[in-house]
Amino acid sequence: MNRNPILASLCLATLALTPAGAANLSSSLKAGKAELKSAGPLAFAPEGILFVADPGSATVLAIDPSDSKAGQAVGDVAGINEKVAAMLGTTPDQILINDLAIHPVSKKAYLSVSRGKGADAAAVLLRVDAKGKIEEVSLDGVKHAKVSLPNAPSADAKDRRGQSLRQEAITDLAFMDGKVIVAGLSNEEFASNLRVIPFPFADATQGSAIEIFHGAHGRFETNAPVRTFVTYKIQNQPHVLAAYTCTPLVKFPLSDLKPGKKVMGTTIAELGNGNRPLDMIVYKKNGVDYILLNNSRRGVMKLSTEKIDSYQGITKQTDVAGVPYETVAALKGVEHLDKIDDGRAMLLVRGENGSLDLKQLALP
Repeated sequence: MNRNPILASLCLATLALTPAGAANLSSSLKAGKAELKSAGPLAFAPEGILFVADPGSATVLAIDPSDSKAGQAVGDVAGINEKVAAMLGTTPDQILINDLAIHPVSKKAYLSVSRGKGADAAAVLLRVDAKGKIEEVSLDGVKHAKVSLPNAPSADAKDRRGQSLRQEAITDLAFMDGKVIVAGLSNEEFASNLRVIPFPFADATQGSAIEIFHGAHGRFETNAPVRTFVTYKIQNQPHVLAAYTCTPLVKFPLSDLKPGKKVMGTTIAELGNGNRPLDMIVYKKNGVDYILLNNSRRGVMKLSTEKIDSYQGITKQTDVAGVPYETVAALKGVEHLDKIDDGRAMLLVRGENGSLDLKQLALP
């Protein structure tokens, strides 16, 4: 999920790269069979390298999907879940679309999918072209590289509700300035973790243990994972803007995220409890950058970044506070979104009949 206005400038810079320079960005990718135990969050580098989170094996896979021809974005595709299920030889209740990402060049929509339920679910990568044609992204002979997270929760670790902690090893990821940023849980006492991994991949470090003040709960928290995040420059300094369940919005300077360091984030908004954030993008409209954040229960929120550096950290129990937002009333049932360009986004929308539709949106 690359949802970052910085990437627009990176894309322009990429156009100026010589062919040799561009090739160096993928020099670590070697052809062969890539393995995926699970397919979670997705993110693209501007050159079209796809990063796939594999929480089940606590790894991040980088692949070259050989999709370099410029193209048009897909329009609306009704019942994408039914079409995917039919393609995979199963029923819609036996698939889960875990994420959506738009290729920066071809504009095809990429989907990470689980076929089946539980530990036996198979990981599948799909892409949808401008005509709505769905095809599987083959992992046989693909150019790829992989990095393992050294301190992920064990495969059999459970939370107090009996849910797998390993599946929280990677909750979101993004690419920025030659680095892959990975959010999730570690097996350490301060379990909430942000890792900054250089690309081409070197060995991943233990990452930074992160702590936040959760205003709705009125306490400090170290074990709640980031659910979704974007990268964004505040006063020209790269930051991670991270959303948590129930629903703090927290900023972390990227320069603070050092291996083994404990980092306290600054909570700049409480967006309402009883809610789980699902996806975020940043886009520019009329000269102003906006965040679009979709949620499980509180719809799609639009937040202006115009004065985002002026909000003091929340340090006391509170209801909704900090950076204000407006709810985009017309957008309901949005499960995933990614930016096509500053004027458009692609959404996965759940209808009242349970159908999951792929829809193009003019950004509000």
